[in-house]
Amino acid sequence: MNREQISKLAHTHHPIKSPLNDDSVSSLLSKALPRGDERVLDLGCGSAEWLLRALATHPDVHAEGVDISESDLEEARQKAVRLGIDARLTLHHQKAEDFTSPHPFDLILCVGSTHALGGLLPTLEAARTHLAPGGRVLIGDGFWERTPTPEAIEVLGDFADLPTLVDQVVTNGWTPVQGHTSTRQELDDYEWSNWGTLADWALDHPTHPDSPQILTWATTRRTEWLHTYRPSWGFTTLLLRPTPA
Repeated sequence: MNREQISKLAHTHHPIKSPLNDDSVSSLLSKALPRGDERVLDLGCGSAEWLLRALATHPDVHAEGVDISESDLEEARQKAVRLGIDARLTLHHQKAEDFTSPHPFDLILCVGSTHALGGLLPTLEAARTHLAPGGRVLIGDGFWERTPTPEAIEVLGDFADLPTLVDQVVTNGWTPVQGHTSTRQELDDYEWSNWGTLADWALDHPTHPDSPQILTWATTRRTEWLHTYRPSWGFTTLLLRPTPA
């Protein structure tokens, strides 16, 4: 299996590919869609789980998603058909940075996918180009809850702490109007789900040629989490509006 297939398998029981539980996702979407008839764009949508939930709970919302994974987009299409919301969902198989649209969007999402556009601040700059007047951005990214070890930075990359992250967002012309910091339970549930699902699959398919690879991957990532970054890494999701000039 390649990395994309492994990731898809790991998220079987946690389709939101970030450490947020269902209640947190519902609450954030409710606050991000105050009218209920918004046009929504997800940059780096993956299997479009955020969009599917927005469409399912807001019957007047229309949504578009952009991603480079054809298999993820096909999964989203099939689920949208099953839910009866496919007429309001448009999916684009391309890089998020190359996406253009003839119309702006009232809400732009990028939760856990800022790497697709080069990081938090480049993602916000890209979002600004697609945002309608009065629009909002819902963005989620990691931060350091406490000083990380060099090993943690090597595994996950470097992040700011939460106050610095928010200061950077504000300095770049955005005003936070709501936010959610993932709880320890959400963070742990996400990691246990991912690596436990992979391990379960490997143990259930002992004769599969990929089984040893998957079990090794699950063991390595679980060990990295528990021994390297669990004490220091956090995740925040911010609802932002442009600050008036």
